[in-house]
Amino acid sequence: MEYTSTRDRAVRVPAARAIAQGISADGGLFVPDHIPALFPDDLKRLCSLDYVGRAAEVLGLYLTDFSPAQIVSCVRGAYLGRFDADKPAPLHPLADGVDMLELWHGPTCAFKDLALQLLPRLLTAAVEKTGDGCKTVILVATSGDTGKAALEGFCDVENTEIIVFYPSEGVSRMQKLQMDTQRGGNVHVCAIAGNFDDAQTSVKQMFTDPQLTALLRANGMQFSSANSINWGRLVPQIVYYVSAYCDLVTRGADLQNGFHVVVPTGNFGNILAAYYAKRMGVPISKLICASNANNVLTDFLQTGVYDRNRPFYTTTSPSMDILVSSNLERLLFALCGENDRKVADWQAQLAATGRFTVDDAVKDKLAALFAAGSCDDAATAAAIRGVYEKTGYLCDTHTAVAAAVYGAYRARTGDATPAVIVSTASPYKFPASVLEALGEIAPADPFDALDRLSERTGTPIPAPLSDLRQRKPCFSGCCEKTQLRAAVLQSLGLSE
Repeated sequence: MEYTSTRDRAVRVPAARAIAQGISADGGLFVPDHIPALFPDDLKRLCSLDYVGRAAEVLGLYLTDFSPAQIVSCVRGAYLGRFDADKPAPLHPLADGVDMLELWHGPTCAFKDLALQLLPRLLTAAVEKTGDGCKTVILVATSGDTGKAALEGFCDVENTEIIVFYPSEGVSRMQKLQMDTQRGGNVHVCAIAGNFDDAQTSVKQMFTDPQLTALLRANGMQFSSANSINWGRLVPQIVYYVSAYCDLVTRGADLQNGFHVVVPTGNFGNILAAYYAKRMGVPISKLICASNANNVLTDFLQTGVYDRNRPFYTTTSPSMDILVSSNLERLLFALCGENDRKVADWQAQLAATGRFTVDDAVKDKLAALFAAGSCDDAATAAAIRGVYEKTGYLCDTHTAVAAAVYGAYRARTGDATPAVIVSTASPYKFPASVLEALGEIAPADPFDALDRLSERTGTPIPAPLSDLRQRKPCFSGCCEKTQLRAAVLQSLGLSE
């Protein structure tokens, strides 16, 4: 398998190059030149394997220039001993054919761990294969969870530096503490006076800046990404949708009509992975995209018009506070018949005017594949309270957005097809918001809020969050949104 660019189909690189480079030189995203199939016998065999075995099999279909032994080594190192009970993605049944796919049992209590415990291992192997001999500089823009998961995954990884930017007023206090207290000789963290889109735009510009690329190369360095624009970050996410299907089958669920997947998403990577799993043969019926008040994706999926020219809201589900969804480009490439010129034109319109409109053929395909909905903070809080009171299940603000959107979808359509709601973070990452949703007054101190939430619900505080009490901040800087380039150079000890 080779990888091409969403903006230039003439590009052809192996998986190792796509992972090491992160983003194509033309600004496009790397995509596989075909989607491998999982036939019924393949899926039946995967059902008999544990998560590590399933991951190795699925990754092997995409990373064909990695040896089976390399993939198994990477997978075992990523998932064994790092997730609760060595089960990275367990299903938690609720009621009425609905399951929560819990993706927060790793070291940072968020779904990004599923990919970012694996990516450093894949990247290390990829750099060895490409023979660049350069130090890899991981550049990350985060809306909350990616930053900590990337810092945790790349901390003290040999021959790497990692630089994380996050919006100073756009993450929860627990997310901020997780990043600012990160230790490691190769880690750099900086808040920005702006939002996630500001950080993401600057990071993508730096990736394709020839002068900056040349400066790094002259100093034995090269950029790569830990955001889901990197294929090595996205492909591990396909695995947990395959695994969820296997677990449903093993449990004896009635999947005659398939199952829906409900995904809270801002940058579109998580639900895009579900789309790829569906393309591979996993019987996913409907992809239900859940947005918060920043509902640019909901509007796009319903109208075919992508328009980021709208108010930006800081919500209780901050990891979804995004108006420019980078991974949507990969979906557009697939749905328009891999027409790279059309995709490049849409992205150019977005950069120049903040909006673009897809053609009717793509719009019809979107309608066939997706349902979409959004909710505000009040509806998010109501969903946390409603799910807890009905089932005893405690969910975080992002998962609650998905629960609210799914509830509205089911009420509107009467569709009782089995559904998997993707639970993306521990409720303890957002203790104040969850407490308030349950009718409590949240303590000002975040650790007091952790304790109160545990007392209120009788649920345990995850150790990675409780342990933050003992850690002192290592980073406190904040830069203007126009100064990210300068901050990168300063972190790397370089000057132009």
